Amino acid sequence: MRTPRVIGITGGIGSGKSAVTARFAACGVPVFDADLVARELVAPGEPALAEIAQTFGPDLIDSDGQLDRAALRAVVFGDDAARARLNAILHPRVHARLQALAQAPGPAWTLVAVPLLVESIERYRWLDRILVVDVPRAVQIERAMARDGADRTAIAAVLAAQASRAERLACADDVISNDGPIEALDPIVARLHRRYAALAGS
Repeated sequence: MRTPRVIGITGGIGSGKSAVTARFAACGVPVFDADLVARELVAPGEPALAEIAQTFGPDLIDSDGQLDRAALRAVVFGDDAARARLNAILHPRVHARLQALAQAPGPAWTLVAVPLLVESIERYRWLDRILVVDVPRAVQIERAMARDGADRTAIAAVLAAQASRAERLACADDVISNDGPIEALDPIVARLHRRYAALAGS
């Protein structure tokens, strides 16, 4: 069986990347999400969880053996060195798991969703194409505020920690402009699905 072509998809906070990936999944495309993989990698019994406890303290593990995510966020929030240590534990494992899943023989093409793809682009040179879901900054802020109930200052801080819109677009092979109604995504995704399938030779 052949190795599938792999498309990476990314977008800043509030861009609507999840709405796009859901539509590709509904078309039957295998979608592998870095956030979900990261959660799996810190499940009880996983080596990454043990390393996090060793690095940041056993108090981060609750009575059920689960990672206390809120406590971990409090530890790394505003601490660049602590966040770098956490990233060193998780990012190589997430990358390796995503690559293994996405390149497993079978489908003509697969989709890998990585929120911070541009920020770690050197790890993902194996991707065949990069799809960016793009919206203006003002739209990002309004959507993220409505979704998360956060204030404008908090959302701006998240945006400041991510790659800029220009940096994402510079890495893009394909772009979805998602500043319109959600229904507008349907024909766009359908068109890209046909294109990617054709590129994959299916």
